[in-house]
Amino acid sequence: MGATRSVELPPTPNGEQRTTEMTNLEWALQFVKLKIQEMALQIFNGRKTDQCGVILFGSEETENIIHEKNGGYQHVSEYIPIAQPNSATLAKLDALQPSEYSGDPIDALIVGIETQDIYLNKKRTWTRKIVIVTDGQSPMEIEDWEATVKKMNSLEISLTIIGIDFDDDEFPFHEEDKSTIKVENEAFYHKLTSALDNGLVGTCIFALQEISRPDMKETKSALMGTVLRLGDVDVRPEEAIEILVKASKCTALARPKSWKKFCRREKTDDEMQVDEEEMTVFAQLKMRSEYYIDRSTQEREEQDKMDTGSDDEEDKDKNLEKVEKEQLIRGFKYGSTYAPCPDGQFRRLNTRKGIDICGFFHAKNFRRELAMGEVQYIWADPGAPQQQVALSSIVQAMFEKGVLAIARWVSKDGMDPKMGVLEAHVDTNIDFLLWVQMPFADDVRKYTFASLENLVSKNGESVTKHPYLPTEDQLEVMGKFIDSMDIMDSGEKDDKGKPVPWYDTRQSYNPAIHRTKQALFHSAVVNDITSNPLPPPHPELLKYINPLRQALEASKDVIVECKAVFKVKEVPKKATKVRKDGHVRAVDEDEDMLLLDKKPAASRKGKEPAASKVPVSPKLARPAKKSAASDSETEEESDQEPLLLTKRPFNALPTPERSMSPDVDPGRAPGRIIGSTYPLRDFKTNLAQGDMVTKAVEDIGVIIKEVVLRPFASRRHKEMIECMIAMRDTSLKEDEIDAWNAFLKDLKESCLREAGNSEFWQEVQKLGRSLSLISEPEARKLGGHSQFSESASEAVS
Repeated sequence: MGATRSVELPPTPNGEQRTTEMTNLEWALQFVKLKIQEMALQIFNGRKTDQCGVILFGSEETENIIHEKNGGYQHVSEYIPIAQPNSATLAKLDALQPSEYSGDPIDALIVGIETQDIYLNKKRTWTRKIVIVTDGQSPMEIEDWEATVKKMNSLEISLTIIGIDFDDDEFPFHEEDKSTIKVENEAFYHKLTSALDNGLVGTCIFALQEISRPDMKETKSALMGTVLRLGDVDVRPEEAIEILVKASKCTALARPKSWKKFCRREKTDDEMQVDEEEMTVFAQLKMRSEYYIDRSTQEREEQDKMDTGSDDEEDKDKNLEKVEKEQLIRGFKYGSTYAPCPDGQFRRLNTRKGIDICGFFHAKNFRRELAMGEVQYIWADPGAPQQQVALSSIVQAMFEKGVLAIARWVSKDGMDPKMGVLEAHVDTNIDFLLWVQMPFADDVRKYTFASLENLVSKNGESVTKHPYLPTEDQLEVMGKFIDSMDIMDSGEKDDKGKPVPWYDTRQSYNPAIHRTKQALFHSAVVNDITSNPLPPPHPELLKYINPLRQALEASKDVIVECKAVFKVKEVPKKATKVRKDGHVRAVDEDEDMLLLDKKPAASRKGKEPAASKVPVSPKLARPAKKSAASDSETEEESDQEPLLLTKRPFNALPTPERSMSPDVDPGRAPGRIIGSTYPLRDFKTNLAQGDMVTKAVEDIGVIIKEVVLRPFASRRHKEMIECMIAMRDTSLKEDEIDAWNAFLKDLKESCLREAGNSEFWQEVQKLGRSLSLISEPEARKLGGHSQFSESASEAVS
């Protein structure tokens, strides 16, 4: 297996052919790893019952269960025990190197049979397979091979032998200058597999090609119990029917395997000291989302645009405030806004598990486009004969009448219902129903379009000649073009010699699924994707990608005729003008309505409206705020209506169009001057006025207590501690010492209650005297008075 060979690689983008050198072992291991990847849960959609092991023959070591008991079977080693394969299994295969020792493949086969039989002793229903990969150069002892065949047939073991450069008449492939021992071994392998109930010999190059062939994976769906109801079993039970049924999947939606990112995991110092030569370990990268809010004032942005005519991206980034996910509330889009849902989802309907038949209608009235999603089988309970007869009677009646049933399906109690249609199927051995989901009435959109055949002028007269109406010559030549593309008889001939349709849905594979799978497997098999790039897709995958050559030839003349009749001409591509500046400006007349939702006043004497002269921000402009010195209760009206949001701030979350709602709610209750949204900012603003100190201290104390005792208050602990620091400092300087001490004692009692917030109080205690009671020595320094001594202040905190 250490002999080198030249392997063809995909051509370069320039079309140059290239090859690479690798050993027979490396080449054959590609097949082994591709087979194992099918069974690996971590790599592809393998099942837990797909397990495998690897046994080496020709290894330096001898480690197998027969050798441990009876001796013999030299140079045969159980390299990977039978288990569910994973990425570590592939890594072990990559570590294999060619050996100078010779091992008997028949010994390895016997060891594999015994190892498999012991492992599957209590799993008699499992399918047993053995695959031998060999170059055919190893000597063999074949005296008792008939006993081995008898044992394999009794255990129902299938054997596949993959030989490197074995002859294959069907492929076709024949190796020249083959050694004598390889000729004899290859003949014996054919003799061995022909004696087995299930045996096969193939060449490795054909196996590598076939393993990339797209295939349809059929799985047996589990039966899920539910109830089929006809009528109201609660109100009129004498007129209702309940049948116990089982549901299973008839079709399942398949999607391409998702891509994942991995990076080299950094080892700790202890791991590096244990084994410095250990191979590199990769860990999967997980996506992380960060959330930002733009706190910039709209007035300042407008002023900057009016002065400079450009955005300052650096200032914009500074105004972005990072928020935690816990501070956000889930919302559902409703029109151009979001409807907040603090609980994460709205209240569910009080539904009951089961399938309720709502009514019947004729099958000819069913619109095929309403069928959506996967198809489900509805069977009668296999263990209940009465339920089988009951369901069969409904199926037979629906089938004879030619009707379908509208059904409402609820998978579990309290789950959202789905509407669907039931179709009866009568088979020779069983009667069953098929269910497919349909959309709700609100999910169906009806669009009306003008007629393509009947044109009416503004005067109400029917137009018979128009560029939009086809002529008789155009209809005739288009009919010829359609007939020339008929591929119903373009396929291969069947057993009776009749041509079959060229396109077969059963052999049409999804390129995205199978090509992604091929790329994923190839990347895991090869060590260097640059030197050994991804091979081209399998021919079966490209079978229906390119149009049929016969159809192209048949329609070539008709296409020329179509171009002449329809006067088809190539339209030259227009070069797009590049704007010197990227600012959105208000334009004239009706286009203003698109940006401002308001038509500007009519210009006088043909002058341009004033709005079109001023560069406007593409962001939403808020109404102008009223002056602080004004005593009026109303705000001054803005000169312009708010603009539509057309540009998002850098790194901001995508949002729908912003509504005309006011600024963020400050959370200020009636009679208070400090809100719960920005308490510290409100507190400092009121202190700056000079005559609101007592009220400000009182209100911020109430806000701190409310916020701390709310659910999910941990996200605002740091903010509340900053508010307490500001409140204590103000209380000490402005002689509000009694208010601070009373607030602190009340907060402590509230936090230490059963439904309080002990974690917040522990954070307060960690800060020590900076947030404790104000003592008499502290108060005396600033001319104040306190009833607590220094020791009492420390004890309370």
